[in-house]
Amino acid sequence: MNFPLILFVLLVITGSIWLLDTLLWKNKRAPEDNEPWWIEYPKSFFPIILIVFSLRSFVIEPFKIPSGSMIPTLLVGDFILVNKYTYGIRLPVINKKVFDINEPKRGDVLVFRYPEDPSIDYIKRVVGLPGDTVTYHNKQLIINGETIRTEYEGDFKYVESGFGYIYSDRFSEYLTEESHSILINQDVKGIQFSNVRQFEFKENCKYHRTGFTCEVPPGNYFTLGDNRDSSSDSRYWGFVPEENIVGKAFMIWWNFGDFGRIGLAIK
Repeated sequence: MNFPLILFVLLVITGSIWLLDTLLWKNKRAPEDNEPWWIEYPKSFFPIILIVFSLRSFVIEPFKIPSGSMIPTLLVGDFILVNKYTYGIRLPVINKKVFDINEPKRGDVLVFRYPEDPSIDYIKRVVGLPGDTVTYHNKQLIINGETIRTEYEGDFKYVESGFGYIYSDRFSEYLTEESHSILINQDVKGIQFSNVRQFEFKENCKYHRTGFTCEVPPGNYFTLGDNRDSSSDSRYWGFVPEENIVGKAFMIWWNFGDFGRIGLAIK
């Protein structure tokens, strides 16, 4: 379901009825006549739809986390808010950027349209910027020849649907001066070669027994999930084009299973 398109269609319909009534129909009604229901209802809903559409298109959009690919940063069932103007102003529905503000930075938690199916929204962490060389060797991330520092935090376990408890090691990773947490499952290979698909600019990537090396093409970004061994990300389906970017995730606003997560900033 394309919710932005549905909102846009409703906005056009209700707005057209409000405009036509203001310019034409209202003057033809007798003062004592009530508005027909098919005019009254659209006129009542038009300002509400306009406000929701404007906020959702240009300011903040809510999302729900459906999978565990970003554990421990984001949990299944987290409701998050995404800043729509951090990286620029985009036209709603077609997602065409009309005004630049900032570019994604390494370490940002990014919401974007899945390259293989743009109707689906994905959320991952940016690790590679245009022009970067991203290497993943024995589960160690290396960017432009520099090994990214990690520090062991301890054991971590979580429940995955249909599999029971999953046991992993939790690390602090420093893509920038600030750290974020990642999970590494030592019992799983660093990359599942059977899951690697064909994708645009795949010639920029070289896969080997212990991992891969990818050169990020201009206008694209390389993303990974924080749950490194349980994430479908750029390792498997390729780079994220700039035109697919939706916004930057910045806060958890609700979680039915854990009220303590409400209001947490996303780092």
